[in-house]
Amino acid sequence: MNQPSYVVYTSGKSRKKGIEIWKDMCLELIRSRELISRLFIRDLIGRYKQSLFGHLWVVINPFVAIGTFILLNRAGILNIGHTDIPYPLFALIGLSVWQLFSGGVMIASHSILSAGGMISKINFPREALVFSAMGQVIFDFLVRFCLIVLFFIIFKFVPSWGILLFPFALIPLIFLTLGLGMLLSIVNTVIRDTANIVSIFITFLMFLTPVLYPVPLRFSRVFKFNPLSPLITAPRDLIAYGYIKEPTGFWIMSVVSVLIFLVCWQIFHLAETKLPERL
Repeated sequence: MNQPSYVVYTSGKSRKKGIEIWKDMCLELIRSRELISRLFIRDLIGRYKQSLFGHLWVVINPFVAIGTFILLNRAGILNIGHTDIPYPLFALIGLSVWQLFSGGVMIASHSILSAGGMISKINFPREALVFSAMGQVIFDFLVRFCLIVLFFIIFKFVPSWGILLFPFALIPLIFLTLGLGMLLSIVNTVIRDTANIVSIFITFLMFLTPVLYPVPLRFSRVFKFNPLSPLITAPRDLIAYGYIKEPTGFWIMSVVSVLIFLVCWQIFHLAETKLPERL
């Protein structure tokens, strides 16, 4: 009597290794470029739909944060310390760079869960959701950068020639944000409290990073060992001085950021076939 035959189907992604899987990932991302752009436009239009102030919220939030710190400093409650450039400009640059990271991590961690209906019905590269979410954050940053240019004029500040390298100094931070966003988007499908935990942690981490004030001497070691500090201060240093004050820390974190991105991207790529059953 003939024995029944069985065919076991496995995901092609799990069988690919080494250069083959990276080639597959890059080709998949290239093919998804139109989908990424369409998702970006859709979310950008829908995010502030029926909102009173619309995209003005991009600049309202930094104004509130900076204004609060200025009032606390003038009231003697908080000593911000000396800054080599006008404080409002110092704070706006730091906060804009920080929100590129914090906003990117938060919106990317929500990207998979918020698109659960689409993921369960349509087969497409899920990386597109994370990259389109990051595109929204970059768009917000460009709007804030226009405000930074306006502050140059208001405070009659002439930026250093290093401002030409300013976009390149943001690349490691973008890689780090994308990597963490991919990883947290997967974790968020399993543990739904992830987004809330990340939000609390990022808020706490901001006060341990020289975003709205220079590094205080008393806690200089804490800020020195904060891996985000060189990535946040380097772009601002280029505008203020034309060079990075702590280049070693910046280059080390740049390499680490790229490695984190590559590892998290591969984890995401291998896990994305399991996402529909988690949503």
